[in-house]
Amino acid sequence: MRSESGASKLFFSHYYFLMKTDLIIYNSQLVTCASNGKPKRAQEMQNVGLLENGAVALLDGKIAAVGKSDEILRGFEASTMIDANQKVVCPAFVECHTHIVFAGDRINEFELRIKGASYLEIMEAGGGIVSTMRQTREASLAELVKQSRRRLDQLLDLGVTTCEVKTGYGLDTETELKMLEAIFELDKSHEIDLLPTFLAAHAVPPEFKENSDEYVNLICEEMLPLVNSKFQISDFKSQIFVDVFCEKNAFNLEQSRRVLETAKSLGFRLKAHVDEFTNLGGAQMAIELGAVSIDHLDAISDAEIQLLANSKTIGVVTPTVNFNFGSTKFANARKMIDAGCAIALSTDFNPGSAPCPSLPNAMAIACRYQKLLPSEVLNAATINAAFAVGLGDKIGSIEVGKQADILILDAKDYRQLAYEFGGNCIQKVIKKGKFNL
Repeated sequence: MRSESGASKLFFSHYYFLMKTDLIIYNSQLVTCASNGKPKRAQEMQNVGLLENGAVALLDGKIAAVGKSDEILRGFEASTMIDANQKVVCPAFVECHTHIVFAGDRINEFELRIKGASYLEIMEAGGGIVSTMRQTREASLAELVKQSRRRLDQLLDLGVTTCEVKTGYGLDTETELKMLEAIFELDKSHEIDLLPTFLAAHAVPPEFKENSDEYVNLICEEMLPLVNSKFQISDFKSQIFVDVFCEKNAFNLEQSRRVLETAKSLGFRLKAHVDEFTNLGGAQMAIELGAVSIDHLDAISDAEIQLLANSKTIGVVTPTVNFNFGSTKFANARKMIDAGCAIALSTDFNPGSAPCPSLPNAMAIACRYQKLLPSEVLNAATINAAFAVGLGDKIGSIEVGKQADILILDAKDYRQLAYEFGGNCIQKVIKKGKFNL
């Protein structure tokens, strides 16, 4: 295959000594997903920065050099050398939308959906998010951490090294803070880097069923200020997002705006669940407030697609949700990319609507049902997903100076990630330059 433009290459002329590095991976089909400091859009989504017989040198957990194998081997040496044997080397995946901290499961609802019940019908009957809320409220912090660690282990095995994780199964102050503590504890102890999102505005809890405005008052007047004060002197505060589910039977446009405006006034970064089932105007509202991402987008309007294309906000699509519902209607990611939107891809891993830990499976579904190319879904799950969590300058591509989060695949063509489905072709995961994971 021809090398594509966009790969970050280093060229060398004369060397009097070899530069010492920690690890060199060579003789690979190197896929850099290099983006020159910005998310990919339109035709750029089809350029994965392909470099045949490529190599990458790592030093102190970062990428020190990228280029052809003979160039890198001429200029660098390393204590550990890996011959990729022409297999694919690509950026590790960035999972930009998950709900992996929770207790229990919703297997019974899986059967109800098979019998014909809709997601909204299950919610109205007291199931859905509220069902997981009950189990999560009852779980101790240690139990939450234990259950969630197993899910993170799955994600790591499937190539994820950075993961956004939402609260939203507590729906009261005590449990929402407990979920944040679980996320922070897992971030300290697990190989995957976690990014917390505070999503108390995920559903209206039963105790506020007749007065959802009072629950919004609780979020804005008690929960968000508490999170702000608890973490104001911590490095975590700058990493915390605040999210809201703007949807029928969740939070209306006015309520969603109030939550996001309050969060913004306290210095939090913003995300928003919008247009999953019904269009309430949430996409426009969140974009105008400067949300880092808006997620789902199944019911987004043409006017909002153009607004998204002209903004810095990343649009996140979650085809595993539609697949899990047995639906043939998906977010029109093809139209969004063609319009110039920066699109990222996620599993939305959660116990109800998307119990799926596999980004490769999400890629496979997006190719088949949303008509995206293998190159587009790979960029969507790496560099654009990195921008969807505000870290596009640090992770998501194989470029000099970035964190060395890299995968070696048991494949000789990167398109196999989306071509095959149901398995796992991740052979080796390298996190911050460490490859013994």
